[in-house]
Amino acid sequence: MHGYSSIYILTNKNNNVLYTGVTSNLVKRIWEHKNKIVEGFSKKYNLHKLVYYEFFENINQAIIREKQIKAGSRKKKIDLINKFNPDWKDLYNQIL
Repeated sequence: MHGYSSIYILTNKNNNVLYTGVTSNLVKRIWEHKNKIVEGFSKKYNLHKLVYYEFFENINQAIIREKQIKAGSRKKKIDLINKFNPDWKDLYNQIL
């Protein structure tokens, strides 16, 4: 999956806070979240569990999709995760 841009949703161990992001290197970006290298919202709320992602051919497509997801309701994000990852497992190892 290297060479693709991605959108992703992170949560915490209790699955009660969601963060949507975009990146051109998903493995590196999630590693940074897990190791608390990224300052801000995800670090403050211990968001390091990858529960959803999509790959895109280019960053512009990914940014458009990220904005769609961010504009949606929390319920829409939860529905997206439930369809993709019903057990809300950490998918990090799946992308390595």
